[in-house]
Amino acid sequence: MRLDKFLKVSRIIKRRTLSKEMSEASRVKVNGKIAKPSTKLKIGDIIEVEFGRSLLTVQVKELKDHVLKDDSHMLYDIIEEKRKEEVTIL
Repeated sequence: MRLDKFLKVSRIIKRRTLSKEMSEASRVKVNGKIAKPSTKLKIGDIIEVEFGRSLLTVQVKELKDHVLKDDSHMLYDIIEEKRKEEVTIL
């Protein structure tokens, strides 16, 4: 499954166009490497998504073309969620 589609189906990112734009802006990594929207995912891959001031790291558990909203969290395990430290200018 393509990276941009997985991010949308899993509801990590709400829209596929947004997941594509984030990947093209080098804000998504798969297994530690910057990923394109067309990157093929497999079970066990580690995805890092940079959202503004936070970083979400997940591991792919399942690949499905369609899931219900309530079951979307079953496609991945959250490994880490952390906030970036704010830089203060003196």
